[in-house]
Amino acid sequence: MTRENDYLLDNARSEAGIRFDALSELFDPVTFRHVESLGITSGWKCWEVGAGGPSVVTWLADRVGPTGRVLATDIDTSWASRATGGTVEVLRHDVGRDDPPATGLDFVHARLVLVHVADRERALRAMVSALRPGGWLLLEDADPASQPLICLDEYGPEQALANRLRTGFRSLLAARGADLSYGRKLPRLLRESGLTDVTADAYFPITSPACDVLEAATVRHVREQLVSAGLATDEEIDRHLTNVTSGRLDLATSPMISAWGRRPLS
Repeated sequence: MTRENDYLLDNARSEAGIRFDALSELFDPVTFRHVESLGITSGWKCWEVGAGGPSVVTWLADRVGPTGRVLATDIDTSWASRATGGTVEVLRHDVGRDDPPATGLDFVHARLVLVHVADRERALRAMVSALRPGGWLLLEDADPASQPLICLDEYGPEQALANRLRTGFRSLLAARGADLSYGRKLPRLLRESGLTDVTADAYFPITSPACDVLEAATVRHVREQLVSAGLATDEEIDRHLTNVTSGRLDLATSPMISAWGRRPLS
């Protein structure tokens, strides 16, 4: 993850845990399906980059078993008490600045991480270099620029307000250095990094209770920044949160692009 003082959605806020749980509900099935297809088995050595919440870490630990290893890293490891122990090792680590914490790994994964990292090229090189020959890298990241709306069906003022606040939120991300079109670049970047068998797909829900939870937590998280930047008023934010609670908005997420490839055997 990027440095704590540069990251708009820092893990120290109370809303972060709510966001992690909502993201897990939305995207864990996609991540797990991809990892299963790569053939994860007992004994694998894995690195979960920018782990955030514990759901992927604990799932990986269950798959690799007692003979495997799951190294989970982030700039803020306050979530670690729910995942550490057994085959899981938790380290504080900045993937955009620090050297890889391990090498010779069977699998490396980062989800919704690199879009926020300032030195993405360095981070990608670090993850590729951590793989053993034949090891797999799975990157999953958002591409907000390809689908800028949170309400695809903007049929009324509630939906228009939601989309305007989402535009404001994305402008805050961009101001912090986030690449809002990063997800679409992943297949090319994996090939340019020397990986083979590169494949990708995309997924985004367009309505879900978890989308409502995620949106409410995100808006509360960045409320002060939205107001101070003149992107919304407190009254508009209160009105939007009430609209979200009503469950009538059919909120979507940004598309998440999943791309994977393997380090050549020679």
